[in-house]
Amino acid sequence: MGKTTKNSGEKKGVEQEPSFEEALDKLRAIVESMESDELPLETLLGKYEEGSELVRVCRDKLEKAELRIQELDGTASGEAELRDIRDDDEAQE
Repeated sequence: MGKTTKNSGEKKGVEQEPSFEEALDKLRAIVESMESDELPLETLLGKYEEGSELVRVCRDKLEKAELRIQELDGTASGEAELRDIRDDDEAQE
């Protein structure tokens, strides 16, 4: 008879995008290694490419967070209202 396999829920060949914090930590480690080591050009190029992708991931996640904050901070009429958070700090003093 056929062998049964357990589905782990992971898709083969599809890598899950890291969280913002994970991407930022990896990016910091890449920058540190590029600054501190004398790496061959090909290794530097690979790290630069990986870092560029991590910058894209971080930027996308920050943009999504900003949009979400704007949604949550909408006015009563439903329009998004941008406000300077420094104004909130001054009001609390």
